[in-house]
Amino acid sequence: MSKTVRKVGIVGIGNVGKAAASAVLHENVADELYLSDIDSERAKGEAWDFADSIEVTPSRTRVYEVPLEGLAACDVILVSVTERSQIPKGSRLELLKGTAAIAYDIVPKLRKAGFNGIYVIATNPCDIITYLFYHLSGLPKNQVIGTGTALDSMRLRRQISEALGGIDPRSISAYMVGEHGDSQIAAWSHVRIGGQSLNDYEAENSDRFGKIDREKIEDAARHFGWEIHKRKGNTQFGIGNQLAFFAKSILNDARNITPASVILDGEYGQKNVSAGVPIVLGRNGVEEILRFHLSDKEQESFNASAKLIKGYIDQTLAEHEGTPAQ
Repeated sequence: MSKTVRKVGIVGIGNVGKAAASAVLHENVADELYLSDIDSERAKGEAWDFADSIEVTPSRTRVYEVPLEGLAACDVILVSVTERSQIPKGSRLELLKGTAAIAYDIVPKLRKAGFNGIYVIATNPCDIITYLFYHLSGLPKNQVIGTGTALDSMRLRRQISEALGGIDPRSISAYMVGEHGDSQIAAWSHVRIGGQSLNDYEAENSDRFGKIDREKIEDAARHFGWEIHKRKGNTQFGIGNQLAFFAKSILNDARNITPASVILDGEYGQKNVSAGVPIVLGRNGVEEILRFHLSDKEQESFNASAKLIKGYIDQTLAEHEGTPAQ
């Protein structure tokens, strides 16, 4: 009998990494979980602490602390590294200098160690760091994925749910696209309530809801992470569970449709940039990029968002290598 051991690694065991590890363990996503952090003793303590939790859960996942190169045998590596001395005050882009340096440090090491699995990246600014991992890893573009606007889209669905009287957000199809940041937009032309367009749903329920305040809802979804950050100093459980969801979808070949930051090669009129768009997520990572026909206004805003991301990508490549993206 052949046996496939599902291996997930996490690099960066801060708040997000710990939340991701907890979700991977308690949802039984992997057979083996490998934790790696620049502070190896802290990572070892976390691994032991997680191991202590397993006996009273359904999980049988084995947990190990390993050096960075020890992640090379993993099927999926979840990336949640950050520069701990940096605390953003208003934009995830403020983190770029520190996190880009980390990417230039760890990706070549993992490439040399032979990693040939799938990267799922939550490190901010997510779209730019995702492109750097693709650029430095030598992996095909389907094997490098950022969480991108996945969490923002959940926040959008929750805001729409509240505006429509509490409809289960899981019955709402709605996506934030573009940058995981201030320039992201809601693809309102593709919002569906139980399969019905939002416009039709509003028209048929005008006596109950009228037209919802789309600008207010979109802005709330765009900035909700900062509202959490202001109150507790970080965000961790939402994004940690997203990382675990991505790993589970890949290992189970679930072929879920989710927004993610991926390398675009002509889709949505963009090339040599990573941005949040809906994808099919499965065993090979990005199985397919869904091509939504955005409204003219949405496409214009998406183009502006992609231009902003690409500007920072080119700037970072120039600083580290002297050449922009090709």
